[in-house]
Amino acid sequence: MPVRATKRGSERTPLNADADVLICGASFAGLALARELRGAGKRVLMIDRYEIGERQTSACGIPTGWLEALELMGAHQQTFPQLVAHTPYKTVRFDLPWTFSTFDYRTLCGLLATQGDFTFETAKVEERANGEVLTDRGSIRAPIVIDALGWRRVLSNGEPIQPPDAYLSRGLEVHPEGSGDELEIWIDRAVIPAGYGWSFPADNEVRVGVGSFIPRDHVKEPTVKLAQDLQRDTVRYQGNWIPHRIREATEDGIFFVGDSAGHCLPLTAEGIRTALYFGLAAGREIRQVLDGRQSKAAALARYGSFSAQHKWKFEWMLRVQNLVPRVPPRLLGPTLGVTGTRAFTKWSFNHYLNIAPPEFV
Repeated sequence: MPVRATKRGSERTPLNADADVLICGASFAGLALARELRGAGKRVLMIDRYEIGERQTSACGIPTGWLEALELMGAHQQTFPQLVAHTPYKTVRFDLPWTFSTFDYRTLCGLLATQGDFTFETAKVEERANGEVLTDRGSIRAPIVIDALGWRRVLSNGEPIQPPDAYLSRGLEVHPEGSGDELEIWIDRAVIPAGYGWSFPADNEVRVGVGSFIPRDHVKEPTVKLAQDLQRDTVRYQGNWIPHRIREATEDGIFFVGDSAGHCLPLTAEGIRTALYFGLAAGREIRQVLDGRQSKAAALARYGSFSAQHKWKFEWMLRVQNLVPRVPPRLLGPTLGVTGTRAFTKWSFNHYLNIAPPEFV
């Protein structure tokens, strides 16, 4: 398990600071946003309770085009031209119109951080009060503040998000040593009643896990069972809650990016490329503020509108997510067989990629 990296002992100095931009959260969304501010000549401060690249919480897979567009292929581990979907009565192979890749989290975060221009400090964000962001090391003041801290939406003034009653999925995976050639998912109620299992090979390890759309359903036992069925060791656990409903991307002068805005696709639970995508979008609006080309109010309005334009896509996928568990098991295979035709696969997967296309970089 990761050890929290907040400074301790003689290194734990007070953090009472002023900045032009404060980015709370140092993972995909925060780092992508910082990338767009490089060279602005402003004081950009990024804070997180963990060091950059320290705490992986996902299977770390993404369309390969995103790694290429962001010049992050140095973190690449394995590429897959097919997706193999297992159902109780049939296995379907999808020949993807684009490839999917696994990557090393720490390496990718390090590479993306070098594309930014900011000061980093480890500190736990606790709340926002009187125009300041309060951390466990002190308070920080900045006219532009970004919440990229994840599903808790820490800097919101609204009701806190509390599992298992919120719109959240939950996932857990193990990281045994090993290898594989296929990107696999299991849509099978014997694995999980509402959700899916997965196996993502990544060089010298295989990431095996189970995710549930119903947050009250436990996922450890199904994860252990799936790993054992695949003859994989149940070691190096990691897991997280996953938002599956998009939320307002701005609130009371704060920019929310990534999981804090619900920028995680329902059904597939893919949140990495959407975090990068919306992080870039927010960063571009904020850059215009720093360059004196628009007001902060205009940036908030434009970014909020940009996110809202995608809402129908997220809600459509949420409807499909709610429908899948209701499909009788014997119909799952034939249904996937129809969608697995080359023409339909190309059409559907390209539409899916275009929700957050790599060309946006």
